[in-house]
Amino acid sequence: MAAMNDSLSNCTLAGSGRPEGFERVQSALAQKAHPHAPLWLDVAARTSQEAAEALQVAVGQIAKSVVFRRRSDEAAVLVITSGDQRVDEKKLALHTGPLGRADADYVKSRTGFSIGGVSPLGFAPTEGLPPPLLYVDQELFRFELIWAAAGHPNGVFKMTPDELVALTGAPVIDVVQA
Repeated sequence: MAAMNDSLSNCTLAGSGRPEGFERVQSALAQKAHPHAPLWLDVAARTSQEAAEALQVAVGQIAKSVVFRRRSDEAAVLVITSGDQRVDEKKLALHTGPLGRADADYVKSRTGFSIGGVSPLGFAPTEGLPPPLLYVDQELFRFELIWAAAGHPNGVFKMTPDELVALTGAPVIDVVQA
């Protein structure tokens, strides 16, 4: 596992004038007194691999967001899992009921974020829609430090897996493919 160098040349501390989703996450982190401000990457990191390369960390340290559509009521289900893992829909369905795929429009309307920048907090679903149901996959606990999207493909923030659970209030479950 590569360690993150806090003086990376390809990212900067958060500032004003960033996209709305990024600023929403920045505000949510501040409201929860999270000790690490989000960073703005000089390159977009829409995939776990791109984020890991930009941050110089292992792909597994990227806390990727995977959104599903619950069939029974159309509720959004958001799983935060390790970037080197794939979600097992059958395992997840034991917690949620049957699931379907979520397209880009669905993700945007249910989270307020575009694919590639879905954060585990700071949601802004379309008016009248509830925020997504959240789950944290236990595979993230293999790492001391993890990175999640901060509302935009160029935005990220760091935390420990325990901090992720505290920030989101999400249950920790096993939902990755064996």
